[in-house]
Amino acid sequence: MMMSGKKTTLLELKGGDQLGAQDLTLLSLASLLVFLIPVFYINRRLKLKINKTMSASIIRMCIQLSFVGLYLEFLFKFNSPILNIVYLLIMISIACQSILKSSNLKIRKLFIPVFFSLLLPFAIILLFFNAVVVRIDNLFEAKYMIPIGGMLLGNCLRSIIIGLNNFYSGIKKDERVYLYSLSLFSSRIQALKPYFKESITASITPTIASMATIGLVSLPGMMTGQIIGGSIPIVAIKYQIAIMLSIFYTEYFSTILSVLFSLKVGFNELDVLNQDIFISKK
Repeated sequence: MMMSGKKTTLLELKGGDQLGAQDLTLLSLASLLVFLIPVFYINRRLKLKINKTMSASIIRMCIQLSFVGLYLEFLFKFNSPILNIVYLLIMISIACQSILKSSNLKIRKLFIPVFFSLLLPFAIILLFFNAVVVRIDNLFEAKYMIPIGGMLLGNCLRSIIIGLNNFYSGIKKDERVYLYSLSLFSSRIQALKPYFKESITASITPTIASMATIGLVSLPGMMTGQIIGGSIPIVAIKYQIAIMLSIFYTEYFSTILSVLFSLKVGFNELDVLNQDIFISKK
């Protein structure tokens, strides 16, 4: 890690002892499952049919994170720029599929526009973070590129889903109003402007609210993890401020671009909404 432009070792105490997160045994980790007993009981009493879904989600989470741990060990060991970039591109592809599916939009229609709308801000912000903020020599170093990239992508999912869903569902719902507005203005952009503004506002509002209360209502994960891992609080706070700003910028620009890049596919040559971009509900 770097502080004030110089590399500093934060894993040493004055006495020479090493700091670091306490390792968890499999037994201690499994002990958390004991709280599932009252959860299952309450769900059953309330006749909430979510126990199977919840169990499957927990199992999937454990399996997926275990595999991710193996992947990261491999990536950190070889620290290959090509492997790191390929891994992030795969993450972006998976994120795009999740975004479109959650937005009720067809993947084959809008995958490419959403992919590039996410890739461009993501790549610029991530490289800027490594080069200017952290100032590491190797911009593609795995221990920075993969975790920071993962945080940027994970937070962008929610914003882009909200943005695309609000934009297209709003137009679909009020299509007559949109067509009437289209007849009054000389360009499609003017008719789409109210829907565009509403979708962008809705997408970034949760992040703005989170930034306004961070540190007072909650201690964020990156900051907490760094403190547990041995970083002094002031360094952890600097990193958290940097990552929150990076997340906000990536969310903001990727949401705007996702709407703009999708317009060519979302509307026909007459500026009418293409109904075949939506996933049909059976």
